[in-house]
Amino acid sequence: MYYVVTGAAGFIGSNLVKALNERGETNIIAVDNFKKADKFKNLTDCEIADFMDKEDFLAQLNGGAFDGILNGVLHQGACSDTMESDGRYMMANNYRYSLDVMNHCQNEEIPFLYASSASVYGMGPVFKESREHESPLNVYAYSKFLFDQVMRRRWHERTSQIVGLRYFNVYGQREQHKGRMASVAYHLFNQYRADGYVKLFEGCDGYANGGQLRDFVSVDDVVKVNMFFLEHPDKSGIFNLGTGTAQSFNDVAVATINTLRGANGEAALSLEQILQQQLLRYIPFPEQLKGKYQSHTEADMQALRAAGYQDAFLTVEQGTSRYVQHLLRAST
Repeated sequence: MYYVVTGAAGFIGSNLVKALNERGETNIIAVDNFKKADKFKNLTDCEIADFMDKEDFLAQLNGGAFDGILNGVLHQGACSDTMESDGRYMMANNYRYSLDVMNHCQNEEIPFLYASSASVYGMGPVFKESREHESPLNVYAYSKFLFDQVMRRRWHERTSQIVGLRYFNVYGQREQHKGRMASVAYHLFNQYRADGYVKLFEGCDGYANGGQLRDFVSVDDVVKVNMFFLEHPDKSGIFNLGTGTAQSFNDVAVATINTLRGANGEAALSLEQILQQQLLRYIPFPEQLKGKYQSHTEADMQALRAAGYQDAFLTVEQGTSRYVQHLLRAST
């Protein structure tokens, strides 16, 4: 019997493959699209049984090749570029693809865990898993929202576990292939190493420079929540996956800079000291993002806690420090 991880060479997918390995699972079918070939590096320290291109996987799935041989599917495969303007591609890749995989899991009565997104909430201000708070701003968010809506319509007909996880701002190892879509922490790490200072956007929507607030969640915590649901197949639902605490981009910058300074034997600095030394500089807020930017996100965690997940989440300071130390080790 096998587990399938779609988007397996991507950021969250590869971390899930590694987590399955750490639980003794190596019968894993890794599904992805190697159009960006550098993603293969995310799987070099993982053990899998087979790799399949997404299109081949879909053809074989719909042809019955996987009937009776799967333990479950962790469906992470999607186009995650929120600036993608090709709506037909986005809906085919994020919506129809997900429907095909979900239908197979329901027919086979096996667990189906899938990646939703906090982008379904649009500009907020309430981030709770309820229809009245959902208003997607772009076609990426709409593709995620529409799939969640299908899940709701079919809820009482389900034959097995269905879990949708609305990821907030995830950061951590194995995201290097994402380019401009990589996390703020990743970009700040590279900026400081290259230039000796980091850059953030000036304020917008009434927020001070670098003061916009996001619910930054470590990929380590994202993996733990996914594994929790695999271990509890009786639990289903759509759940926010953040920390429940919003922190500023300035917090990420301070944590990144101070971890790098610590690695060089230098003392930690306050935000004020960092600004005085021009180790953090602000750049104009992009015109193309105005009206399309979430200046504040904060996951309502009541549903996940009610489902029984009680572990504490890493703060920005804890998670960023851990991540920057990993990036330093990987760069030596």
